[in-house]
Amino acid sequence: MPELSAMEVLVAVAGAGSFNAAAGELRVSQQAVSSRIAALEGQTGITLVARTPRGSNLTPAGLVASEWASRLLSLAGEMDAGLAALRQDARTTIRVAASVTIAEYLLPSWLVALRASGAQRAESAVTVDLVVANTTRVAHHVRDGDVDLGFVEGPSAPRELRSVTVGHDRLVVAVHVDHPWARREKPITPSELARTPLVVREEGSGTRDVFMAVLRTAIGASVGIADPALVLPTTAAVRAALIAGGGPAVISELAVADDIVNGRLAAAPITGLDLNRRFRAIWKGTARPPAGAARDLVTIASKLSPR
Repeated sequence: MPELSAMEVLVAVAGAGSFNAAAGELRVSQQAVSSRIAALEGQTGITLVARTPRGSNLTPAGLVASEWASRLLSLAGEMDAGLAALRQDARTTIRVAASVTIAEYLLPSWLVALRASGAQRAESAVTVDLVVANTTRVAHHVRDGDVDLGFVEGPSAPRELRSVTVGHDRLVVAVHVDHPWARREKPITPSELARTPLVVREEGSGTRDVFMAVLRTAIGASVGIADPALVLPTTAAVRAALIAGGGPAVISELAVADDIVNGRLAAAPITGLDLNRRFRAIWKGTARPPAGAARDLVTIASKLSPR
């Protein structure tokens, strides 16, 4: 197949009626037009232009070829416009799923920064379609192609997905200030935590999965763990239960930092457990996050997340 640029020259000659007029339309020299037509004839094996002392005219085959080329150039133009629209859509629309803690305490500031970065580049405002779910559900949404990008907080990167660490977090054992653990000096051991009914998130939550993985490693596979005192669907609900006098609960430090400073809650001392965890961006496909707003959001998350 000839290149589109060669077909464009043929269509210009057909429309303008001469090499000279086509050269003016294309803003190139007459010699360049003549050379391109000759190359096109050599490539196709068809005489497209009849050259005479009085000028040059398209042959019958050249007229037919120019009509085909005109239709093909029109379709190429439609494709180019469509690809441009898709590129613009990738920059201005993003489907995101985020685990509850990230959605409640970090994502809002990331989205504000994303919108501001677009305004600085004079781009259209980014539209975000957001799904909030636990870490397990977020990974399912990404695998199924329901969203472009996910943010999770589990103990490890979900299988079959690409990921990058964007920040870090620490879980704390939080209690109401009237709870005996609030005044305790001796650290609470893993086995003591295992025997204590806790306020916890639902199964599939990154917070619960991280805590249970760390606790099980510390106490061993054969030691039993007490049934939860309460199972709640959001980090905010766990915090509210703590403030109401429930607990203890293992919860993100992000969620209770102000409550601890203001004396509503306390962080109980613990030993033998590393409750640090990672926040990850996850996506499907290529090694880098999807181009456009999704990749911009990952970069912003890496800059603004706790380290």
